[in-house]
Amino acid sequence: MAKITGLGGVFYVASDPEATRAWYRDTLGIDGPYGPQLDWAEEKGEKPYSLISHFKDEEYIKPGKGGFMINLRVDDLDTFVTQLKDKGVDVLDSVDEGYGKFAWLLDPDGVKIELWEQVLAPD
Repeated sequence: MAKITGLGGVFYVASDPEATRAWYRDTLGIDGPYGPQLDWAEEKGEKPYSLISHFKDEEYIKPGKGGFMINLRVDDLDTFVTQLKDKGVDVLDSVDEGYGKFAWLLDPDGVKIELWEQVLAPD
């Protein structure tokens, strides 16, 4: 049976796609040939990725509408939040839920970004 294997990307309208792409590169440290790109290594030897792409209009996104959030995994949330604050980024809030640490910020277009560090339970 066929199955979904991961996130292919997030697509949304940005008022200035190039400026938004630069913000993702300069603020979050992610970029790629088609926009901010997250590369993932898998056992199969393939190199799949997740993509965040920005569009000038809604045509590609229709019939979908706004009202979404982007979740990005981080390896060390506390250090990453410190790095963001050092860059002058307004971190809205952060919390440790026990099973994971979370922090939130907005990109230049007002899209909410949730940063997540998975915390594994001790054996």
